[in-house]
Amino acid sequence: MSAIPADTSPDLLASEPPASSGPRGGADLIRATRPFAEERPLRTWFELLFTSALTAGTWTAAFAAPWLGLRLVASLITALLIVRLFIIYHDAMHGAVFRQSRLGHAAMWVIGLLTLSPPPVWRETHDYHHKNNCKLPGTAIGSYPIVTTRMWRRMSPAERRTYTIARHPLFMAAGYFTIFSAGMCLGSFARNPKMHWAGPVALLLHAAAFTLVFFTLGWQATVLSAWLPLGVSFALGSYLFYAQHNYPDVVIADRQRWNYHDAALSSSSMFEMSPLMHWFTGNIGYHHIHHLNHRIPFYNLPEAMRAIPELQSPGRTSWHPRDVAACFRLKLWDPSKGRMVGFQDARV
Repeated sequence: MSAIPADTSPDLLASEPPASSGPRGGADLIRATRPFAEERPLRTWFELLFTSALTAGTWTAAFAAPWLGLRLVASLITALLIVRLFIIYHDAMHGAVFRQSRLGHAAMWVIGLLTLSPPPVWRETHDYHHKNNCKLPGTAIGSYPIVTTRMWRRMSPAERRTYTIARHPLFMAAGYFTIFSAGMCLGSFARNPKMHWAGPVALLLHAAAFTLVFFTLGWQATVLSAWLPLGVSFALGSYLFYAQHNYPDVVIADRQRWNYHDAALSSSSMFEMSPLMHWFTGNIGYHHIHHLNHRIPFYNLPEAMRAIPELQSPGRTSWHPRDVAACFRLKLWDPSKGRMVGFQDARV
């Protein structure tokens, strides 16, 4: 099995695949995905405009529907549609869609501000994540921190508290405040104000919108129709990102043994969902394929999996409460066991 270095992008591979017999790996497998990395601009625009129109409609219903129950349903559907908008934005930041469209780039800035993930902030952290996915040390940038059982035993009480909080379910449930407001916007701005000025701007725009809704429509509309869609969508997104790299079959590697191909297929999950939820989440559940070649547009990921046998046996998780609980139990990487374990397994 061939491997490519950590900093090798699928964009840099030769366009002509070599002859291959048997299961492909490394550069050969990435080359096999190249036909699916072709963007269809009309399809891209349709997906964005259709999703945006649905979002506008359900969000309007969340504010204006005559019955409270209907407003609640509309609010929750809006939350799912915001997740889908974010995945389209996420693909654009990777250059998978809107590759040659200035108008598309402008639309992505709007989505980036809506989702508290301005393009400069998102690119910096997320590009690092792709080049260092589940690599020790270095997993904490653009992702959830992971340490080994040995590292945990050596950490101070304060370091352990910080680590425990960062991987706690409530931390993800409050993702609007913890991961996006504090981490993406304020943390990035504090690190580099000149580059990440858009973070505080996004927060000010959100605060202004919440204030306007509160003083014009009251507290109920603010909570039910403004806060709920955003809060739920950010919580869903926070958990999705966690479970995609923190699932029972995940493999964590040190820098000497890490390679791009193995990190894609062995450290990124297939998140199984219903067809409807795959649609709402922009096929991000096919995460192992996305990490193998981030230039594949989200609407081509299922086709790539059907066509390439080597992509059809990834580690899997799902929305089932059993699988969610299993993912949350994973706290530390135990090199001696070759798997993630709970805190109790690190006790001396």
